[in-house]
Amino acid sequence: MSDNGKVNTGHNIEDKELIRNARKPEGELGHQILDRMNQSHESMAQWGVSHFKVCPDSKILDIGCGGGRNIERFAAQISENGRVVGIDYSDVSVEKSIDLNRKAVDDGIVNVLQGSVSEMPFYDETFDIATCFETVYFWPDFINDLKEVNRVLKKDGFIFICNEAVYREGQMDKYDDLVELLDMKIYSEDVLKESLESAGFKDFKSYIDDENDWICVIAHKA
Repeated sequence: MSDNGKVNTGHNIEDKELIRNARKPEGELGHQILDRMNQSHESMAQWGVSHFKVCPDSKILDIGCGGGRNIERFAAQISENGRVVGIDYSDVSVEKSIDLNRKAVDDGIVNVLQGSVSEMPFYDETFDIATCFETVYFWPDFINDLKEVNRVLKKDGFIFICNEAVYREGQMDKYDDLVELLDMKIYSEDVLKESLESAGFKDFKSYIDDENDWICVIAHKA
């Protein structure tokens, strides 16, 4: 770990305190990192969402909604019969997501709540789709948290996970500083598949962009 206030993220050299806020955005640096994420993750997000279809009446849960850009994306794809709900354990993320989606919130098609993936305040079988962009690295109990996602999905609903880092044997040194700073876990395709199946999902599909080291996976509720 660099001691000059900088950290190697595996892609760039960045300000350590700013990047520290990637795990749970707080205060002014939290606002800054969320603005950055809304922009820097956009190419990956567009690539990821090209692998599934949103219906006009879809009920979508965006877990770890961050700055709210993906909520905005999905809200533009649904009708008044659909819903997009964001949840994040950072109050700054909730505030930011609501601000970005103010009209959709006022229109009643978007709602944003503060809470943890480990214990979500939703009834069983509420959502058609649960999306997780750049967030599963930080989940405290991965398989049990996936079971909680499974619980709130409708029968044959699906989870979508999109990460800009995928574990590859012998190629992870570049992420060492970031993993230490953020206490994060970078998952391989195999571990994602095994974990999802352990949590009650089936029909696992994965897509990898080798050039950018991106991965997205889709699995349906069994």
